[in-house]
Amino acid sequence: MIPLYDPPREDSAETIKTAQEMGVEVKMITGDHTAIAKETASMVGLKTNIKGVDAIMQKSDRVALKEIEESNGFAQVFPEHKYHIVEILQNNDHIVGMTGDGVNDAPALKKADVGIAVAGATDAAKSAASIVLTKPGLSVIIDAIKESRKIFQRMNNYSIYRIAETIRVLLFITLSIIAFNFYPVSALMIVLLALLNDAPIMTIAVDNVKYSRTPDKWNMRTTLGIATFLGLIGVLFTFGMLFIGKEMLHLSNAVLQPFIYLKLSVAGQLTVFMARTKGHFWSVKPSKALLLAIISTQIVATLITVNGFLMPAMGWKLAALIWGYALLELVITDALKVQMLKVLDHSNVRFRNYKHWGSVHAKKKVHSPVTRTTSCCVLCTGE
Repeated sequence: MIPLYDPPREDSAETIKTAQEMGVEVKMITGDHTAIAKETASMVGLKTNIKGVDAIMQKSDRVALKEIEESNGFAQVFPEHKYHIVEILQNNDHIVGMTGDGVNDAPALKKADVGIAVAGATDAAKSAASIVLTKPGLSVIIDAIKESRKIFQRMNNYSIYRIAETIRVLLFITLSIIAFNFYPVSALMIVLLALLNDAPIMTIAVDNVKYSRTPDKWNMRTTLGIATFLGLIGVLFTFGMLFIGKEMLHLSNAVLQPFIYLKLSVAGQLTVFMARTKGHFWSVKPSKALLLAIISTQIVATLITVNGFLMPAMGWKLAALIWGYALLELVITDALKVQMLKVLDHSNVRFRNYKHWGSVHAKKKVHSPVTRTTSCCVLCTGE
């Protein structure tokens, strides 16, 4: 008798542990014997509840889903079994990643939301996969998850900022024209606002963000809610600035327009700091590119209004007043934003509970709570 020993890679246990800490369910699917699968699972930090394919084949999808969710993997499987497992998970709101290297893994790799062909995989597996790893091991998958969650955060931050800025500028201009028959900014100033906004907006793509510890999904209730809140608060503060300039400082319309333009420009760029964090604006350090873009564009906007380039000059005193007012608006609005997010989070929990209660009573059966959220399963083929 010749003993054979094929140990897992050194980084496998740490990779699986990190994935689990990030809300990723890891399951082993292998064609090896159940005893081998259980021994390997224990070595990489997985529990040893490994089942055979009889637990899911010739069973209803509901029973098969329960078996798949409760198990830590399956042994002695064939290509059609891997495909079937992925399909059942996808049909029940799971986002599925599948790793593999052989021809027999190709159908499941193609079916999965993210098929991952590991280093040394066959051409068939590489063609079916969405991602092809060029280095041995699976640890790079963790880096991909982290980077994807960072990208999601940046997309969400950009959406909040764009919606808030659109509401803040357009609603203020529209209400000023309708209510006071006054055009607060000229067409040229609107163009300048758009041009100077471009640089900070582009740098959001490389901004520093904290990736979430759980799988992400779009929450439009929170995104639209906080964006609308920031936009409406901005409108109120801008009307306050208009009142100061018109009623207290008695500025002429010629000076009042650059006065309001600088307020919209400075406060608009400071809104980026509030839109990019769920906590206070200082909780996550902005990237150098974002900070440099905001500072440089606002220096240009200030110099334009102070010196009267393309518009009447208004002087340094008025510019200093606007900067002080905008910074005060940042502090007050940011504090209100943090409280608003708490209200929205509490509202989202109540909304999810209401939907779950309604679904249970409408269908007269309780569904697995795992299917109520966007979860993520990485299915390993013993690699």
